[in-house]
Amino acid sequence: MTRARLVLLALLLLTPLGCRQEMYDQPKYKDLRRSNFFDDRRQVRPLPDGTVARGFLREDSRMFAGRDPGGALVTAFPMSVDRPLLERGRQRYDIFCSPCHDRTGTGDGMVVRRGYRPPPSFHIPRLRDAPVGHLYDVISNGFGAMPDYSTQIEVPDRWAIVAYVRALQLSENAPIDSLPAEERARLEGQPAAVQTPRPTPAPAPFPISGRAGESR
Repeated sequence: MTRARLVLLALLLLTPLGCRQEMYDQPKYKDLRRSNFFDDRRQVRPLPDGTVARGFLREDSRMFAGRDPGGALVTAFPMSVDRPLLERGRQRYDIFCSPCHDRTGTGDGMVVRRGYRPPPSFHIPRLRDAPVGHLYDVISNGFGAMPDYSTQIEVPDRWAIVAYVRALQLSENAPIDSLPAEERARLEGQPAAVQTPRPTPAPAPFPISGRAGESR
């Protein structure tokens, strides 16, 4: 083998080494960098019209908006109401709702006792007769002084809370005729409950401003 062939062979062997490319130095665009390929000079491309992220189509307006396709508030739950749903609702209610509405839904939570604007009791006729879609809508979008909780509470948990609120309302306003005979007899034999006056809220240690609007 001549010297020239050895030199040529060595060059051929060394040539791939000069083409080596590390993964950290790939020919790619980085976020928000300029591009000379597209007419608008942006490498991040706008989404096509009508694009919906996976899992966010939310075609079921009853489930995700609390309204039927015509826009009216729904009067029935979009899922079956069972014990696990109520237990989940109670857990979420105690975390997110009881600070204002208290554990029984009378509107005398700890935040209210410190001077925040009191919400109405869940046991007044207006809210007992309100469709479940209204309660879901208030949680999702807020109402009056109450902010929305759409970020903090997922859609299934909002419905679980609504179901638990309905259970609270029933617990305070169930007709005695709906009870079993033995429970009805036990209650009829008890003395009437004495209504205790609602305590006056303590003054707030600092100014608390609520959003203007109607009561919930």
